Amino acid sequence: MLFGWPGLFVLFAGGFHQDVLPILRRHCIKCHQQGGIAPMALDTYEQARPWAKAIRESTLRRKMPPWFVEQSSVRFENEARLSDAEIAAIDRWVRDGALPGSAPEIKAAKTPAGLSPADLVISMPEPVHVPARGELPYQFIILPQQFPEERWVRGVEVRPGAARVVHHAVVYVRERESNWLRGLPPGRPFSGGGVTQSDILAVYAPGQAPAVFPEGMAKKIPAGADLVLQMHYTPSGNALFDRTAVAIQFHRDRVERRVLTLQIATTHFLIPAGEPDHRVTASGTLPNDSMLLGLFPHMHLRGKAFEYALIEPGGQVETLLRVKPYDFHWQLDYRLAKPRLLRKGTRLRCTAWYDNSVNNPRNPDPGADVRYGEPSGAEMMVGFFDVAVPSWMDKNAFFLR
Repeated sequence: MLFGWPGLFVLFAGGFHQDVLPILRRHCIKCHQQGGIAPMALDTYEQARPWAKAIRESTLRRKMPPWFVEQSSVRFENEARLSDAEIAAIDRWVRDGALPGSAPEIKAAKTPAGLSPADLVISMPEPVHVPARGELPYQFIILPQQFPEERWVRGVEVRPGAARVVHHAVVYVRERESNWLRGLPPGRPFSGGGVTQSDILAVYAPGQAPAVFPEGMAKKIPAGADLVLQMHYTPSGNALFDRTAVAIQFHRDRVERRVLTLQIATTHFLIPAGEPDHRVTASGTLPNDSMLLGLFPHMHLRGKAFEYALIEPGGQVETLLRVKPYDFHWQLDYRLAKPRLLRKGTRLRCTAWYDNSVNNPRNPDPGADVRYGEPSGAEMMVGFFDVAVPSWMDKNAFFLR
């Protein structure tokens, strides 16, 4: 009888703490926390309640969490789609009045990073000033380490200091004998770093989780190497200072396979003014066997869709991944749930589609022809992909035929 009393019924009814907070913690809090890249925090009832209807609408329409896979022949371990049951739970919570529920709230852990434990955290020695407006050229910062011995990296995470203005970052491994940026002062930001063939340790864009490689696989930092940050900033309307850091987890066991980040790209294209569906392709033939681990497409503001396709020696085509729509402000990497063997002689083809018309609300100038360039107002066409190769093999050896 007591169960039916109005004052006690809520003790046994569902609510935010029981039904919704666990979903937000699994899928949303990594971005929607104080100081995160999302515009609002959602890790308490008081923070989430004003956004209840918006949360319901965005999850029912599957706009949140962001996940842009239109077609794929493989499964991805970091798939961000909510289950039907999770969407129904949020919908029910809002329709029932968005009540807090009776369970005591357990505060979400306030950790600045998801890589745990980190064996080494390297921060920019000096912060970079990001102006309130305008275009800031790519900033390069040498993080002098000169590791006394080679180190194998099992996990790596880029931790932006001012997440709202860090559009993407690339961490390069500059080997001791490299002449790239030689003579420039370490620790101080500068522009005009140019193009390099140095290995990539990590690529970051908003929404990405730390990169943790499968058991027995790791990236290599050779003895005497430095790390170099390439930072792409997008001003947010407020002047900020960014001091990005790189967190590293070393591999302690025997490494069987080395992870390489490769790319299929082209700089030779022109996107005509007003063109709503311009197509650009690039491809390459794999010179040796490897295991495919992940895919990361990269374009700029006119990017519309991106596809990775495998073309077997016999001509059979397999669509590994098609991303549509492509979102310049939310670039995801897609990590295979199970490594995929790529045989020597297999051709990997990347296709990008661009919308340079007035129908693209992000298009800075529909009246301009667009070519390759680093600024956001220009365009890029890069299909990054991670492969695992024998531990003794570096990038130069991989491309020997």
